Amino acid sequence: MTAAIKSVALGLACALLWLTPFTSAQATSATSGADRHWVASWGAAPVAAGPALPPRTIRQVIRTSLGGTAVRVRLSNLFGSTPLVVGPVRVARPAEGPAIQAGTDQAVTFDGMTQVTLPAGGSVLSDAVELPVAALESLAVSLYLPEGAGAPTIHQVGNQSVYLVRGDATSQLRFEPEGEADDTRYLLTDLEVAAMADSSSFIVLGDSITDGVGSSENANARWPDRLAERLRGVPALASIAVVNAGIAGNRILNDAAAPYRGPSSLSRLDRDVLDKPGVRWMLLLQGGNDISASDLLDAPEQKVSAGQIIEGMKRIIARARARGVKVWGATLLPRGGTTFPAPPTPAALAKREAVNAWIRDSGAFDAVVDFDRVMRDPMHPDRLRPDYDSGDHLHPNDAGYRAMAEAIDLARLADDLR
Repeated sequence: MTAAIKSVALGLACALLWLTPFTSAQATSATSGADRHWVASWGAAPVAAGPALPPRTIRQVIRTSLGGTAVRVRLSNLFGSTPLVVGPVRVARPAEGPAIQAGTDQAVTFDGMTQVTLPAGGSVLSDAVELPVAALESLAVSLYLPEGAGAPTIHQVGNQSVYLVRGDATSQLRFEPEGEADDTRYLLTDLEVAAMADSSSFIVLGDSITDGVGSSENANARWPDRLAERLRGVPALASIAVVNAGIAGNRILNDAAAPYRGPSSLSRLDRDVLDKPGVRWMLLLQGGNDISASDLLDAPEQKVSAGQIIEGMKRIIARARARGVKVWGATLLPRGGTTFPAPPTPAALAKREAVNAWIRDSGAFDAVVDFDRVMRDPMHPDRLRPDYDSGDHLHPNDAGYRAMAEAIDLARLADDLR
């Protein structure tokens, strides 16, 4: 069957699901979603507890990387110390700003209920919502906190406007948000889609460079976003989702240090990567913050060697392979000329070179992406190319993130599918 025919067939299936009434047995199956192939299509890794919120509606816009015949969402209270009441929750197709499109709004339920209590330190996955979505389609998820939230679990770098308003406005087509639009992710950590049986996910475990610091707001210009767009253009790879599990300031070996927050990659690996439905590959782009923290922090346990970073990578590889997940390694980008969090010392520069040499030459990874060679200035190899520099000499701009996405070897992905 050609890719074009498959696309038409999926579209017809989506239309039939949208128009055909469900019997009670079908409704039970749709609620549980147990007989479907669920795949992670979007993610925002939980980072920390945010400031307390009074009762509010929060409307957040996300973008799928893979389409499907239905969706479900996960809400997290990972960093909350008390149970958290959420609901109603609704999903719709967005319009401009905080508005949603008329006729697209649907309730999200949890075991058939429109309100759910998230346990302290836990999360809740919704029932299936019969909302067919396409790859690279935006969705607006609106949730209401009827009792507020003392310590809402957040993802700090959303790079996407989030809108808050008093009262339950989850079903309103448009509202006037309070103050300036925020760009923090609140509670919402996952979107899964009911996809075709051969679909799978490519999940990127990284730091601020994967999280998209330096990219344009509301533009889906992070490098994993651009990779998702590339995959959609290749019929043989259009069944692969790309999920961003980056956290600004993240380290492999230790939890983030102020002003950043977030658990180490080793401690969050299962939750943010290996437990995601449909995961088949992961890419590791980390180690830079382990190196810079060694320059900045005085505690002995914070000062790590290149060898310790490499051992941490080996542990990630072993755990992923034990779960049947292939691991791609990516070399660390140049940091010369940076002033934040501090200029790199000669020792830090030497550690980066040692880690990159091991990534390239050890054979430990299933595939290697040499971002260092793609992104460095040919005239000053320890620095980012000027046309890829967002201005801080550390984080790429939109053009740099696009170049990173284009460095992924799609032929290698295609080989894995054969």
